[in-house]
Amino acid sequence: MSPVFRFAPSPNGHLHLGHACSALINAELARRTGGRFLVRIEDIDTTRCREELVEACLEDLAWLGLQWEEPVLRQSTRFPAYRAVAETLEGEGLLYPCFCTRGEIIRATGPLAPRDPDGATLYPGTCRGLDAAERARRLAAGEAFALRLDMARALAGRAEAPLGWIEGGLPGTGPERRVPADPAAWGDCILIRKEIPASYHLAVVLDDALQGVTHVVRGQDLFAATAVHRLLQEQLGLPAPRYWHHPLIAGPDGKKLSKSLASKPLRQYRAEGASPAEIRVLAGIDRLLDESHGHRDGERHGEDGEQRR
Repeated sequence: MSPVFRFAPSPNGHLHLGHACSALINAELARRTGGRFLVRIEDIDTTRCREELVEACLEDLAWLGLQWEEPVLRQSTRFPAYRAVAETLEGEGLLYPCFCTRGEIIRATGPLAPRDPDGATLYPGTCRGLDAAERARRLAAGEAFALRLDMARALAGRAEAPLGWIEGGLPGTGPERRVPADPAAWGDCILIRKEIPASYHLAVVLDDALQGVTHVVRGQDLFAATAVHRLLQEQLGLPAPRYWHHPLIAGPDGKKLSKSLASKPLRQYRAEGASPAEIRVLAGIDRLLDESHGHRDGERHGEDGEQRR
């Protein structure tokens, strides 16, 4: 079976150099391995993702010279599938409704509360302990809620078969190694958000399986999140891709590239006369693949895209 790679941007802003880096690496690895290259539009956030940004994203990728298989999967077409899986997990007692706001969580935990790998306050489990009557009352009242994974229940019985994933082993990515997974570090993470019919964690796992993705190649900013993804794959009986989390690109100020920080978009480079070949050099594709043998997990050089939570 041919390897399957994918680049999956969120159309909530224009692509920047970090996105070009990740897309070009995936396409290059597909070429080196005789594999397939897919593009997926991760537009679950319907309040921020816009159609004109989808078109601009695909235009930028085509300008870079990338070719991908059609049709392009859009996550906004998959909401019923995400909900169906969430309902199954809820029926198994692994999800529970959480009515807490972000402010309530911060007030309940205080400034010294434990943090998840992204630095966010770990959820203290307030709504996990609601009795059935109170939960039913709040649901009947129409209170907004998210669905959280009961991490302790999900991990119960897995001590004898610890989770992990295979990292690297592709041409230019360094030797293959097994990485232990620690999903408990994320606490009771959200799988269905209040304002969005899914979370990144749930959608990415289901769509990688649907599309037969065999190699997930993405930025180092998502390294720790892979632990949650492996747990969901095991719980749902889905195949486990191999992973490589590539080094990231920093801006001139040393900070990670980000749409939220208005990092210079690819279309501005193009307007200034840059060529796709020059973008490849600026993104350091050949250097990253050649030098990745010395890259250590946890190094943070910038960001290829947006951290999605």
